[in-house]
Amino acid sequence: MKRIFGWMPGIANAMTQGPWGGKSDGPGGNDGSGKGGDGGPRNPWTQPGRSPGSKGPSAIEELLRRSRESFGQGGGGGGFGNLPPRPAGRTLWPAAIGILVVLWLVLTCFHRVGPQERGVVTLLGKYSRTLSPGISLTLPAPFENVTTVDVEEIRAIDIGSPSAQSENLVLTGDQNIIDLAYSVRWNIRNPELYLFQLSDPDATVREVAESAMRSVVASVSLDDALGAGRTEIEQQVEQRMQEILDGYKSGIRVQGVAIKQADPPTAVNDAFKAVSAAQQTAQTYLNEARAAAQQVTAKAQGEAAAFDKVYEQYKLAPDVTRRRMYYETMEGVLSNVDKTIIESGNVTPFLPLPELKRRAQGASAAAGTAGESQ
Repeated sequence: MKRIFGWMPGIANAMTQGPWGGKSDGPGGNDGSGKGGDGGPRNPWTQPGRSPGSKGPSAIEELLRRSRESFGQGGGGGGFGNLPPRPAGRTLWPAAIGILVVLWLVLTCFHRVGPQERGVVTLLGKYSRTLSPGISLTLPAPFENVTTVDVEEIRAIDIGSPSAQSENLVLTGDQNIIDLAYSVRWNIRNPELYLFQLSDPDATVREVAESAMRSVVASVSLDDALGAGRTEIEQQVEQRMQEILDGYKSGIRVQGVAIKQADPPTAVNDAFKAVSAAQQTAQTYLNEARAAAQQVTAKAQGEAAAFDKVYEQYKLAPDVTRRRMYYETMEGVLSNVDKTIIESGNVTPFLPLPELKRRAQGASAAAGTAGESQ
């Protein structure tokens, strides 16, 4: 702005004086005879008020001098603008322009592509080629432009975050509703397709993930969605997402899908937990009954195997085996009952053996207690 306003005094002066000098205000103005009102000459190459014989700068030279002074900020003999003059009065503008051209070529022709990046080159807005990692050379801008894309970065999109207030309700195959929260991991497989086929890749991946998840969950039951079927659901969603994105020619590779939360809606969450607790209790009772049945079955199988062995011995010696079985049975029966022995003749017919045994055990116990007290 300072340079622009610096021109104004010179332009105004030139417009006031005209190309042949200033006008006369007296009555003897220019009458077309070449003489001014003051009797002076009207030579277009001399300034007014000077005699024809006097030598000095003409009006055009004075105009150019004033213009140079105004444009050059009063630096007589100075360079263009604020640049210092070179020797012999020449400015440094050619050198400055050359430096700018070199910088323009260096900055727009040489491109460094990182190990995890790819450079997509466009020639006048149209796709041209893809640059590999390293230093590459292209035409200067705006003829060719390079867009670097990180193809190794794993991007993640969270859908239905557990901390969010709103619910992400999904309908299952058995007409139940669950609140799902899951994440999708993906990266770029083809950078040129990624840049030119999709206007908003993040939004596209989100919509494809929601569509695939709802489609898969609609084919499974509530128990599978809440429990053991999660891994299979994640694999099916990942496969279906990849098929849809490949159909779009998006250049995106799906790395994985992870279900973070699968709960019933908040309105029925308490009732659902009560039902789940009752189902777990019933399952516990069933497991205990199965365990008891297995124990009884194992015991019966063991007794049957032992009987088979005894029967084999009985077939070899029936009398001996029968007598042994009788003795073992009587021993097991009489070992826990009071026994009475009766003999004939002049001997006492009654001998209280169990009573004597109990008295002996009581005496030994009393003696042990007295020894501890001492």
